Amino acid sequence: MDRWNLIIDVERCEGCNNCALSAKDEHIGNTFPGYSAPAPEKGADLITVTRRVRGEAPVLDAAYLISMCNHCDDAPCMKIAGDAVRKREDGIVIIDPEKAKGRKDIVSSCPYGAIVWNESLELPQIWIFDAHLLDQGWKQPRCVQSCPTDVFEAVKISDAEMSRRVQDEGLEVLRPEVDTKPRVYYRNLYRFNKCFIGGTVVAVVNGVEDCVPGASVSIVGEHTPSQTVTSDEFGEFKLDRVPPNSGRYEVVIEHPEFGTATVEAIVKDSINVGVIKLGHA
Repeated sequence: MDRWNLIIDVERCEGCNNCALSAKDEHIGNTFPGYSAPAPEKGADLITVTRRVRGEAPVLDAAYLISMCNHCDDAPCMKIAGDAVRKREDGIVIIDPEKAKGRKDIVSSCPYGAIVWNESLELPQIWIFDAHLLDQGWKQPRCVQSCPTDVFEAVKISDAEMSRRVQDEGLEVLRPEVDTKPRVYYRNLYRFNKCFIGGTVVAVVNGVEDCVPGASVSIVGEHTPSQTVTSDEFGEFKLDRVPPNSGRYEVVIEHPEFGTATVEAIVKDSINVGVIKLGHA
């Protein structure tokens, strides 16, 4: 049987919040019997966008993590809620707007913090994958429709096919250690949960210090695979996907004309090792 899954590309997100706004627009003031009660105008959002800035000037970047109900196959909320939470055959989880009334304990059951509490209605609520729209014939939920940078891909496929995509495309889930079998997957999640080592390569040419493009920059560390990048036209480089708090690395810079340099990086968070000067020419 085919079931719904959502793929989110962290690298494509520019933090416009259209997805969160579309969820507000769909649910504030609107009742969808059997699916959801109206969401409050103020309070926690059904879809959230969190910003993280990595690095230090001039080598830094910003990434955005979009989060919502993961529609888990082994959902903790279902384990405590009885018939107040149900999972449809197509993989979508629904918190019953009648049976869940007063059940604030359901909110704290979610390890992702994706269940919000509607104080005025005394009701736990989630992003319902726009199941009410899909059941009317929509091909995609509104977050897909509203995104200008194609962050989202909603797919209704077999579990076997989804497993193949996870392997082939390197998709990840949030908090894999809780093992809830979520149906929301992330591409390029390293932009949010990993670090980088950055810096700038320069050399003195004819008495003038200048940027060095095309230098080979590599690291070897115990906690991350060996990798090599090339400095850009500004001499800047970024060695990415480094685990946070992973300790000491050696950064080796090589250029066929200007020689070699080695610097040390101690990684707690993303780090800029600064300007690295190669030999004179």
